[in-house]
Amino acid sequence: MLSVPVYDTTGQQIGTETIDEALLGGEVNFALLKQAVVMYHANRRQGTVATKSRAEVEGSSRKLYRQKGTGRARAGNIRTPVRRGGGHAFAKKPRDFRQAMPAKMRRLARNQAVLAKIQSQDAAIIDGLQLTAPKTAPLARLLARVQADRGCVLATDGRDLNVYKSGRNIPRTEVTDVAGLNAGQVLSRRKLLFTRAAFARFRELAAGSAAVRE
Repeated sequence: MLSVPVYDTTGQQIGTETIDEALLGGEVNFALLKQAVVMYHANRRQGTVATKSRAEVEGSSRKLYRQKGTGRARAGNIRTPVRRGGGHAFAKKPRDFRQAMPAKMRRLARNQAVLAKIQSQDAAIIDGLQLTAPKTAPLARLLARVQADRGCVLATDGRDLNVYKSGRNIPRTEVTDVAGLNAGQVLSRRKLLFTRAAFARFRELAAGSAAVRE
C-alpha cells in the first residue's frame, strides 16, 4: 500500500491516506508515459503553418536571360527559391499532428503518472479546502505552505469555480476536475495535489479502470 500525506489548510500534516499500487498498475511503465506525453504535446500543435512554393508565387516562368555569354551566373525564372521574392524550396503546408491512444491506455497512463508522483513523494492531499469567494492570496499561501508554489496540478471533485478562479492567476498552477485528469497534466508540474473528496473520487476511477483491465 502507498501512503499519501494529508495536510490541512495551514500546511500542517494531519495524517495519511492509503491506496493500493495495484490499482495504479503496480509498476511505472516509462515507455507508456513517454507515449502519452508525446501524444498530448502533439495534439496541442495547431499545424496551420503555410508558405508558398515556387509554383504559387507571382512571376513569369520565362528564363531571365540567356544561359551563356553574359558573364553572369546562369539563372532560371524569377520564382526560383534562390532569388528574393521567390517561392520556398520545401514549402510548408497545413497538417494534422494529432495522435491517438486507446481509452484503456490513456487511463492506465494517468494512473501510472499518479503512481510516479506518489512514489517520488510529490503528491499530497489537502483537507478542508473550501473558498467562499474567488481569492488568489489564500490559495497561494496554502500552496507555499505545502511546497507546491513552484508548480502544481490541483485536482478537485467536480468543477469548483471558486478554487478554479483563485488558482488561474497563480503561475505554473493548474486547477482541474479529477475526472478529466490526464498523464500530460500530471507530469507537466512538480507537485500533484488532491482535495480529500477528489482523492476518494480518483480511487474509484482507478478501481474502475483496474477492473476493466482484468
